[in-house]
Amino acid sequence: MIVLKPRQQTPELQVNTLSGPWSLAEQTPENFTMVVVYRGLHCPLCRTYLQELSRLTEDFKALGVTALAVSSDTEERAKQAFEEWNIDNLTLGYGLTVEQSQAWGLHRSAGRGKTSIGIEEPAEFTEPGLFFIKPDGTLYWSNISTMPFVRPSFKELLGAIGKVLEMNYPARGELV
Repeated sequence: MIVLKPRQQTPELQVNTLSGPWSLAEQTPENFTMVVVYRGLHCPLCRTYLQELSRLTEDFKALGVTALAVSSDTEERAKQAFEEWNIDNLTLGYGLTVEQSQAWGLHRSAGRGKTSIGIEEPAEFTEPGLFFIKPDGTLYWSNISTMPFVRPSFKELLGAIGKVLEMNYPARGELV
């Protein structure tokens, strides 16, 4: 499994979004591009998580952070999530491939039927990940999970990013 290290170049990421093609290489944030990988329409925790991000998107923009939320869902499932979850402040991507997930060090799971909210899991899907990428394409920070539970709070991240920028805090965790 690939392990991305801070201060190293991230893999290229190109995905389709509900508003058109998106490429990491074409992003020009003032400070960071935040890539939020979510499990998909079947995940009630993802719904709550992305709703929080949608509410705070403007706060992240004020800190020079642009955001993409992406899953391995199909376009149809992404549209359904976008409409039903009320996350209209987000750029929502879909179709994250197995190869892209592997290149970013993300875990994958096999679907096991209907979830607690009655939505069928896809045959395979990518588990959560959160990445902050500097404008030069290097990784600043990441959080990768094998489960939908206990993800970093976006409110706490806002405070942390504010401090990072104020203190010019370096990326950490680069050693093997």
